[in-house]
Amino acid sequence: MTKNQKIVYIALLAAQAVILGLVERSIPFPFAFAPGAKLGIANLITIVAIFTLPFKDSFTVVWMRLIMTTLLGGTLSTFMYSCAGALLSYLGMMIVKQLGSKYVSIIGISATGGILHNVGQLMVASWISQTWTVMLYLPVLSFMGILSGIAIGIAANYLLDHVRTLRDFRAVYYDQPAKKKKLTKWFKPLES
Repeated sequence: MTKNQKIVYIALLAAQAVILGLVERSIPFPFAFAPGAKLGIANLITIVAIFTLPFKDSFTVVWMRLIMTTLLGGTLSTFMYSCAGALLSYLGMMIVKQLGSKYVSIIGISATGGILHNVGQLMVASWISQTWTVMLYLPVLSFMGILSGIAIGIAANYLLDHVRTLRDFRAVYYDQPAKKKKLTKWFKPLES
């Protein structure tokens, strides 16, 4: 994979995450018993980035998504909540991923991210409100985070197994010679 191919791939993932985040923002809260709980559809792209890119590049996708989503309609407080949730979730998923596929599947990694995203957001809320009683809402949000994490993990698992381009990028990332394919057929240079 050339440097330009990697840049284009990172930009495409970040753009998809921003679009999914904006679409999800326009959907009303689907869970009446858990106000503030969302599905976290943009985390689907984060999972894809984690499994097809190295740490630095997948972190770039997450950071670009946070900045662009804030610039396209967020406020300072939404940036603080999103940043805390996304970064804690991302770091937790990377740590759990290091355990290896023998112990934790993509679905388990995604569920971990769903829980940690809520923990990060509640930590910011407790810091802003200057009380730890906000954390009493954690069991409800953790339950919702697990459910949405499982759903996102299933979707990511399906995409990584059935989308040829993602399989190819994953093969390049894991450096599996048997599955390694040249990506030039996906990114043909422009002819002058």
